[in-house]
Amino acid sequence: MVDVPAQLQSVTRTYRTEERDGAPAHVQSLEQSVPVPLAEAWSAVTTAERISSWFLPISGDLREGSRYQFEGNAGGEILVCEAPADGAAEVAVTWEMMGAVSWVTLRLAAEGESATSIELEHVSLVADVPAEMWETFGPGATGVGWDGGMLGLALHLGGTEGSLAPDEAEAWAGTEEGRSFYRGAADGWAVAHTASGEDAQVAQQRADATYGFYTGTGDVPES
Repeated sequence: MVDVPAQLQSVTRTYRTEERDGAPAHVQSLEQSVPVPLAEAWSAVTTAERISSWFLPISGDLREGSRYQFEGNAGGEILVCEAPADGAAEVAVTWEMMGAVSWVTLRLAAEGESATSIELEHVSLVADVPAEMWETFGPGATGVGWDGGMLGLALHLGGTEGSLAPDEAEAWAGTEEGRSFYRGAADGWAVAHTASGEDAQVAQQRADATYGFYTGTGDVPES
């Protein structure tokens, strides 16, 4: 059992566009507080054994300038690995998958002595996202996936009640509880997309398509 409503409400999602190296880019961010000190949160996102327990098995020398690889998923270069200092820490990596390169940054900030704010930012060049994919799914295509990652981390650090091992996630998506999570996450990205200036109806259609994709329900609107 997972406290799905609490997790969905605990995450702040934003979407915007900006330029990176002179090219237009999609910028998605998710932010959530977890009830652990900064050092504990840092260990959870930088230690291979711990990352594998809440996200995916990872290999590589996890330090700045080295490369990492998630099993069956993305790999890349660790661009920044700044350990906790003055109440903050940061990890930034390239996210290399299917011939495209995007960028993921984790920013951690202490909230007193017993809580930490975690922000995950994903930047991808507009030119690297197939137009058909964007027009069908919008920011939820990757955003909902990151919601799943934040859920795993929150469960690992006690930010949300329940348990869900990474190897159970695919089957869980087909359960009533899992579908409610993906429905809420997809709708959350529709809200973020609308806030960025997209038409609300279009944003919701893309959220419906995203929900159908992640749950296998086939609830994909006609184009």
